[in-house]
Amino acid sequence: MRNLKLLNRKYLSIILFSLILGFNAESQEPIDIWNLKEKNVVSDSSNSEKNENKNTPQNSIYEMQSQNIGELSIEETQTLISKEVKLVGLYDPEENGLDINMWSNSNGDQILNIFKRIDKLNLSQDASEILDILLLTNAYYPELNISKNQFLEIKSNWLIKNSNYELIENYLLNNQIINENTKLTKFLVDYHLSQSNIKKACEIFSRIKDPIEDVYLSKFNIYCLINNNKRDEAQLLIDLKKELSQFEDKFYEKKINYLMGYSIEPETEISENTILDFHLSHRTNPNFKFEPKNSTTKEIWKYLSTSNLLDNIQDIELTQVDKIASIEKATHDGNYPEKELFELYKRFQFNINQLLNIKESTKVLSAIETRALIYQGILITTEIESKLQLMNALKNSFKIDGIENAFNDELRVFLNNIEKDEVPSNYTTFYENYINEDDIKLTNIKINNQILHQSKLINYFKIENSTKDATKDLNDLLQKIKKDKKYFFSKKDIILVESFKSDGVNISEKLNDLYEINESEIPSDIQIFINSGDMATAMLRIVEVIGQDQLKNIDDDTLYFIISTLNQLNIDPLRNKILLKVLPLKV
Repeated sequence: MRNLKLLNRKYLSIILFSLILGFNAESQEPIDIWNLKEKNVVSDSSNSEKNENKNTPQNSIYEMQSQNIGELSIEETQTLISKEVKLVGLYDPEENGLDINMWSNSNGDQILNIFKRIDKLNLSQDASEILDILLLTNAYYPELNISKNQFLEIKSNWLIKNSNYELIENYLLNNQIINENTKLTKFLVDYHLSQSNIKKACEIFSRIKDPIEDVYLSKFNIYCLINNNKRDEAQLLIDLKKELSQFEDKFYEKKINYLMGYSIEPETEISENTILDFHLSHRTNPNFKFEPKNSTTKEIWKYLSTSNLLDNIQDIELTQVDKIASIEKATHDGNYPEKELFELYKRFQFNINQLLNIKESTKVLSAIETRALIYQGILITTEIESKLQLMNALKNSFKIDGIENAFNDELRVFLNNIEKDEVPSNYTTFYENYINEDDIKLTNIKINNQILHQSKLINYFKIENSTKDATKDLNDLLQKIKKDKKYFFSKKDIILVESFKSDGVNISEKLNDLYEINESEIPSDIQIFINSGDMATAMLRIVEVIGQDQLKNIDDDTLYFIISTLNQLNIDPLRNKILLKVLPLKV
């Protein structure tokens, strides 16, 4: 293999040119802690032409692609190819009632401004799901006041922030856009490596069809080849990259030479520049030892944790304040087990007077000692209000230092041991904010025909019933309600009826006086987007409006204008999903 390094420029150029041709051919396929107030899917390309035609809607971009290109002018052909390249996503527009041209009338300035505001929000699961659909639906890029790279950057930044790794992998590999989204690809492979899952990280490179252009990703790919015993291929790539002057990294070269067997002396130099450098530091040193600090990145903390390279909690001295502080921060970042941190707190020694007078005692203790004392107090306190007071104080102490996530799981464990009806009224908000209320997949809907929006009519919004005519059932129930003088026609009732009307269900004229509509309830900017046919930006604003709230917790007025917006845009499948979340009772 060393002889490969003697290849002259001529032969390397020929080999490189051949490789590129081969790749191209293939690619065509300080706050009072005692205060209660808180501190403020694409189809596989191998499908047969018959199946493609069967599943292709009329007048779609796929039908256009099947036209005889020879019949088109050069300009038309270039336009068609250009538009085909712009279709990058995971979801069919029809799946959620969206449109392939939904960004065509969007103004880039407005998109960028809305995303700046959205980026400051901690979106709820409901809002996140809608944004995923919006950004990953196959559609043309917006072109006014925004570049393709800017729009791709928006997608990448959101996917990184949301950190749905399976979604990221599908997006990158199904569309084969590694070179266009290097930041996103690095994020994905670095994540798997931080989990000490080298196999998973390297599998991604095996599924990339095009030559990798990014230097860091190329280094990672070469290491994967070595790790998979493909050393000849790895050495060839190294030589090619050197010939192109793309490899000038002495640290990396030393580590690779050791792994290739060219050097037998272990490499002891440690680099934290990247998670790959750190992994190579570990891999090439049989006696590897590393002491993380506050400045150590969360990826390296996670790597140390998943590789069992962290010190045993019992070996940490309580006088090592900086080390304990770094452990608290790592716990906040999700890179150190909460259980281990609180085991460390248990080791602090306090006298009986401190434990009986916790509030006064914390005034003269450091922040770490304060948290340890309060935690021990929670463990020994039996009176519920006092226990909740200590929990609130401990949570606030973590918040003051910006590490509030270090006390999430343990807090839920404490709260789950307290019955809701035992919680004093002044701690109800605190209790409800932090109690573990995992969303349960509810499949059964409880029907209540005494209330319109909880009646059997909601079954019409299920996908399997979407083509059935609800006219008779709706009019019968409305007629019954009109005779009931005591019935209160709620906003959710209006939402249900207006959705049926939007779907073309006719209501008897004599029933039209059951309720009134305030046409001005939709925010003016959203209505402008609707009127101008700017579906995508209108939906972005809906995501912003939902924000950090779950749909089930949104007030009826806001819910009304969200559904009204979807009705006007004819986004029925997505609207129906929302209706089934917010209207019926669930069991």
